[in-house]
Amino acid sequence: MRRFSIQKFVFLAIHFVTILAASTVFAQPPEFDAKIVRKFETTDAFQAVAVDENAFYAINNVRLTRHDKDTGRVMQQSSENPEPSSPLIHLDSGMVLEGRLYAAHSNYPGWPMTSSIEVWDAATLQHIQSHSFDVMLGSFTWLDRYNGSWWGTFANYDRVQRGMTEPYGETSNTVMVQFDDGFNVLQSWSLPAEILRRMSPMSNSGGSWGSDGYLYLSGHDDPEIYVMALPEAGSELDWLATVRLPGLNGQGIAWDRSGSDNTLWAILRSTRQVLKIEMPVLPSFD
Repeated sequence: MRRFSIQKFVFLAIHFVTILAASTVFAQPPEFDAKIVRKFETTDAFQAVAVDENAFYAINNVRLTRHDKDTGRVMQQSSENPEPSSPLIHLDSGMVLEGRLYAAHSNYPGWPMTSSIEVWDAATLQHIQSHSFDVMLGSFTWLDRYNGSWWGTFANYDRVQRGMTEPYGETSNTVMVQFDDGFNVLQSWSLPAEILRRMSPMSNSGGSWGSDGYLYLSGHDDPEIYVMALPEAGSELDWLATVRLPGLNGQGIAWDRSGSDNTLWAILRSTRQVLKIEMPVLPSFD
């Protein structure tokens, strides 16, 4: 009798795990493939890329370089003050709007985390404006403009930084935020646990709204981009799809809004290359 009970328990346990695994696999959103159509050699593609009608902008921690969009030729470079006199520490994703380049900035890996938005004239790369968040919700990693609002993410990390004994904010505390025109927080959302698990021990590094009305998020290392939407209810973003792209390793991304609806720009940090990417046309997820 005891043997039968143990066997029955084992059988039920295996059956439960099988059902759970199957449901987990089923719950994963669909996957699509993107294609790299061109690579540009740069010196500053370490954190992100921004793009406008005629140029792309390679971004490293403290400097921007403007390149001709067709040839990759260097056209302009921002001034870079030698450390420690430069107030710039860790630039991240950037975007161009009405002749201005906006970039997320933080004191990563300093503690406590402080963040700001830094603004340049896109044509001259002269720094013209700064908005400080000071100590807020984490390290600010990307900024974008969509549907009359500013959007961005305050990232937190599971990685233990040098000189610290605790995780740098914990990845699960990462939040995506909607701002008004004065960069006051209107709303915020968390990311699905599975996406955070894939991003850990780092976090959400890039984000850009597509013309299809979906938000595209990238991590720090993985060759995939997550297609998201605002939820109808609750505080967690809806994960609609995953776009796979071998040769990508996360970092800042930017949709090209000057022409083709399916061109995304990204970087390959290890080689300092800027990538022009043909993205798949996704179905409606309504």
